[in-house]
Amino acid sequence: MTSGEAKPGIQGLHHASLVVADTVVAAAFYEGQLGLERLQRPELGFPGLWYALGGGQALHLLEVPNPDPVERPVRCGQDRHLALRVLGLEALVARLEAAGVVVERSRSGRPAAFVRDPDGNAIELIEDAAA
Repeated sequence: MTSGEAKPGIQGLHHASLVVADTVVAAAFYEGQLGLERLQRPELGFPGLWYALGGGQALHLLEVPNPDPVERPVRCGQDRHLALRVLGLEALVARLEAAGVVVERSRSGRPAAFVRDPDGNAIELIEDAAA
């Protein structure tokens, strides 16, 4: 490998996929509540949605029947979750709470909060101090 070549290995997140029961309900949350931008998605033979997260296709929602019949833990921070960097955490939390979404503050003391989408997927919202 020459000095101009990238080091082999993980370079960052390309996308994350979450399963959902209904893409219409999921779209109302991810677009209406979180304000994500929907991307064009190729026909894959099953329903789903793709969303941009900071410059690329980063979140894929896959519609499957009965996606997660297991009872999830009460605390989002103790569950599998997707963590998103955000600007204006307090304003976003206020918008979510006004829409009836339950918001759980991080116990770590960091400027972060957790919510669940309509299918129970946990999402961590972390204030991005670097931006």
